[in-house]
Amino acid sequence: MESVATAGGRPWLRGGDAVLAAGLVMVAVQLVWKAGLVNRTYFRQDDFMFLARGLENGFTWDYLMRVDYGHLMPGAFAIHWALGRLGGHNDVLAHVLTLGLQAAAGLALLRLLRVLFGPRPAILVPLGFALVTPMTISGLSWWAVVAETLPFQIALPMALASHVLCVRTGRLRHAVAAAAWTASGMVFFVKAPFIPILAFVLTVGWLGGWHGARRLLRVWALYLAVLVPYAVLFLHQLLTTVQLTRQTSPISLPSAEVAAKSVWTLLTGSLIPTSLGGPWRWQPIGEDYALAATPAPLMWASLAVAVAAVAVSVRLRRRAWLAWASLLGYFLLADVAPIMLGRIELLGPDLSGYELRYLSSTAVVVAIVIGLAFIPVAGEQRPWLRPAGPLRLAWAPLAAVVAVSSVWSVAAYADRPLGRNVKSYVETAEAALALVPAGTVVLDTYVPEKVAFPLFFYDYARHSKVVDPAARHHVTWTRRLAGPTTVPRMFDARGRLRPLRLTGTTIPAGAACRPVGATEVRFPIPDPPAGGEQVVQISYLNGEATTLEVRMGLARTSVPAGANLGITYATLDGGAPELALRTVGGGTTCVGEIRVGVPAADETAAAVPPQPVER
Repeated sequence: MESVATAGGRPWLRGGDAVLAAGLVMVAVQLVWKAGLVNRTYFRQDDFMFLARGLENGFTWDYLMRVDYGHLMPGAFAIHWALGRLGGHNDVLAHVLTLGLQAAAGLALLRLLRVLFGPRPAILVPLGFALVTPMTISGLSWWAVVAETLPFQIALPMALASHVLCVRTGRLRHAVAAAAWTASGMVFFVKAPFIPILAFVLTVGWLGGWHGARRLLRVWALYLAVLVPYAVLFLHQLLTTVQLTRQTSPISLPSAEVAAKSVWTLLTGSLIPTSLGGPWRWQPIGEDYALAATPAPLMWASLAVAVAAVAVSVRLRRRAWLAWASLLGYFLLADVAPIMLGRIELLGPDLSGYELRYLSSTAVVVAIVIGLAFIPVAGEQRPWLRPAGPLRLAWAPLAAVVAVSSVWSVAAYADRPLGRNVKSYVETAEAALALVPAGTVVLDTYVPEKVAFPLFFYDYARHSKVVDPAARHHVTWTRRLAGPTTVPRMFDARGRLRPLRLTGTTIPAGAACRPVGATEVRFPIPDPPAGGEQVVQISYLNGEATTLEVRMGLARTSVPAGANLGITYATLDGGAPELALRTVGGGTTCVGEIRVGVPAADETAAAVPPQPVER
């Protein structure tokens, strides 16, 4: 085995190292494998909000330091800001960045494993786990998660590798590098403050014990110099940032029952099964995402295998118990605690318990723990408690089963449209806006839920924010129809623009139009609406422009009505058995057909573009 001095003293990338070459090939192969899935993804849900916010804001402190429901991620916001200006919904660039970050994460882990354990073939096992585990797949298919977690998956192993080199060589530059990598992780992900804790456990357990940790007072002081300002900044921003709900981030603890169920579900339904190649089955959330749906028998089988693996390692390997305890502690503090502080009340224990994006970055920690539990650290004295005996090769069939199961689970996740339909809708809508004449009035409705949930994203789920965030198209967006409008349009279910029609009831015109003056004229509604927001479409003939007051029950509004023949619209909240009209400020108008209802795209009218954009 290569000596520790050699491993830490010469560049880690050099020729003639078969293990290194194998690791590089593994990283490259997994990139080719995952590229097929990544290239089929598209922006989804809060991706559109983040891109729109980036285009709305300058590169300012307030923009970067916004805490989004517990997440302080100025680095990710910087990426969204730049991406929006480099082509808006540029999914090709997002895919290139994703694969580049994934490659860097794989190389960073390979470097740590080689520095920590030496260039022995055994390090390819935890590396292979991190490269194939389905734990990361759902996060890899969501751009917002990629921009937040993959930089952390680079920073964590790079920081720990620098820390190991610092302990072994005593050189302060390695400590500075470890602190710098930790700080870079904090720029992207709130779990980065746990890197120094992992470094401390690594030092106490495998790199010199308590005595060795006491010799590193300057190093711990350096970490504190990074952690303390971050903690102060995070807490300040957390308590002052106003969310989309017009409130600051809620901090509340769930009941003990809900908390226990959430922890148990996340552990036994997500973390353990995906560490062994699961979940084998997925629960779709729309067309482009899915939660783990581990079958109960396989969940219990995974738990049994995990217990057996832990028991074997603890029996054979010195301080293996500390490795597993570290993983459990990281899981509880870094994965579970943030969910408990607010999100659990919104999502519930079942939904949050099977949400793998909460665990995607934990795959790196699991890989490191697997190494610590089964592989001697380079230079470690007396690493084994007893000879392995017949168990020496037991890992091989288990690793093969995990690898095959992982490929199966990833293939099962990819067996869905992923981003195809959302991409078709968004690109069709963008094409429609580019084709209609400038000034076209477009009703700014919410996009379909498959694109962005209005319940979560409010105004950022409207078409103007999703398909025209940079206001490049010279259309007139309106949220409520009010006044004369020539052929207002709205989007159909495929993202095409069609003329708008009202689905509801019609008050037909008589043989001639009916004069309306300053005295209110009432029109009975044949099929009165039950309530909610209603649009009134009024056909009129005017000698000169006037203003109409429209009343339905207690709701009333005033809208202009131009000269000559035309149509004006009024939007009111409520329902009533009759509609009342009168002119305001003098004048008389002659009213023809009146329609009352809810706007919808007219499926019988020509669509722009004629066919959706298909990819």
